[in-house]
Amino acid sequence: MTTLLFNKPFGVLPQFTDKGSPTTRPTLSDYVDVPQVYPAGRLDRDSEGLMVLTSDGALQARISHPKFKQPKTYLVQVEGTPTESHMAHLRAGVTLKDGPTLPAKARLIDAPEWLWPRNPPIRVRKTVPDGWIELTLTEGRNRQVRRMTAHVGLPTLRLVRVSIGEWTLDGLENGSWRRIEV
Repeated sequence: MTTLLFNKPFGVLPQFTDKGSPTTRPTLSDYVDVPQVYPAGRLDRDSEGLMVLTSDGALQARISHPKFKQPKTYLVQVEGTPTESHMAHLRAGVTLKDGPTLPAKARLIDAPEWLWPRNPPIRVRKTVPDGWIELTLTEGRNRQVRRMTAHVGLPTLRLVRVSIGEWTLDGLENGSWRRIEV
């Protein structure tokens, strides 16, 4: 079995092909040349960070299926000034159009100094402050982090997944991958 950790750059599709698009967009195949591995879960094109790619179907299911409640941690740059009140709301769970979310772990953080610059950079408005939060979820609905932060009045500007279960981005440059033993 082959399992890789990949640090997906912004703008890269979380799949190996781009079917049906009139223009060519970057995909996993532009970065990973290992045969027979597939994404375990997804990470939107406009999100960055850790993905697990594997040839192990059981591992893929343990990572992506909601019944296993695999924790995933994100660093989220938001528009506005996040407060402890916002964090309490996220910790309690919020009700989205597709129903209530499970409670999340949420905390205020400083801007991560180690984080690579995004290309292209986020939009910056001089009159609107921004801040950072760390959010850990155990479910994975479509665009859930973005919808949760918007629900509490903090639209997401940048979203970086830093861990999936025990695996982290530590030592993994943006756009690079490494093999791991499972």
